Amino acid sequence: MRVDQLLPVLGAHDAVGSHALAVRRALRAAGYASDLYADVVAPGLADQARPWLDGPGRISPERVVVYHASTHAPLSEWLLARGRRGERIVVDYHNITPPVFFRRWLPDAAWEMTAAREELAALAAVAEASLADSAFNAAELAGLGYRSPEVSPLLVDLDAFRAAPDPPTLARMERQRRNGGAAWLFVGRIAPNKCQHDVLAAFAVYRKLFDRRARLCLVGGVTAPTYLAALQRMVDHLDLEAAVEIVSGSTSEELSARYVGSDVVVCMSEHEGFCVPLLEAMALGVPIVAYRAAAVPETVGDAAVLLGDKEPVAVATAVADLLGDAERSAAIVEAGRARARRFGLETTSAELLGHLRRLPGSW
Repeated sequence: MRVDQLLPVLGAHDAVGSHALAVRRALRAAGYASDLYADVVAPGLADQARPWLDGPGRISPERVVVYHASTHAPLSEWLLARGRRGERIVVDYHNITPPVFFRRWLPDAAWEMTAAREELAALAAVAEASLADSAFNAAELAGLGYRSPEVSPLLVDLDAFRAAPDPPTLARMERQRRNGGAAWLFVGRIAPNKCQHDVLAAFAVYRKLFDRRARLCLVGGVTAPTYLAALQRMVDHLDLEAAVEIVSGSTSEELSARYVGSDVVVCMSEHEGFCVPLLEAMALGVPIVAYRAAAVPETVGDAAVLLGDKEPVAVATAVADLLGDAERSAAIVEAGRARARRFGLETTSAELLGHLRRLPGSW
């Protein structure tokens, strides 16, 4: 039996790409033949995937194609045609950001998100089964007509992520910590749906009311340059240049050091299909204060302070209350470590294989 995977982009340090590579490892370990095909492959990963046009093969009941849906891709039309001819297709949905978040900042990206959602809806007619990272994503699939979507979390190798933190980065953060002040952290793409502006607003209030030496680091690649420029203007306007650092292009070791050297992760994102950075924070023992939105509550469970209000004073006060209560903070950290274990690679790989084995045929 073959289970091949198809995805629009295989990117370095990308959650969907890392998931697809982990899925292939799990499939091969379980005895399935499995290859990976992508439309775009990042430099350095050319040996991990073949161009998708190289992999049509013959349509066979002995093969399943798992399509990772997360963005607009021309290969979706090819896949739709294959499905109409009898190809066995499983859609693994990783969330598509609603275009409303990007229309002001990046209109072309908003158009692509609209197209991606149309492609996702069309594939419902030919998908034999569907998977989703979260119940939040699964509900969206059900609304589009997918039959009985199954929740199968992202495969994340947290053991690899726990590798030794980058020594220079960690040393610098420790020097800053000795000077006093809480270290805030948010990890995620610089994108409007991530709402880094809300984190900045709350941080400014926190410094004014509770901790004038507090520091904030925003880590993530830049999806919307115009939004980044607005964030930088906001930092200048709030006179926070010396207290706020915006970092992109971190290695895994540098990112690990950022977590280890931080006192709290503050997430005000309004749209997440899963949110791997929250899982990373829990695994590395950093308490979380987050906005109760989209898939965030089901990812963190009881291992975070969840807020229904993003008003800056409310967020700043919640952070101050958490950091001022050592017992409560320790309890959240312990709950977070337990929650991260629920998403261990062995567990999530077994869940994924279980879903695939329930497909009709000789599995």
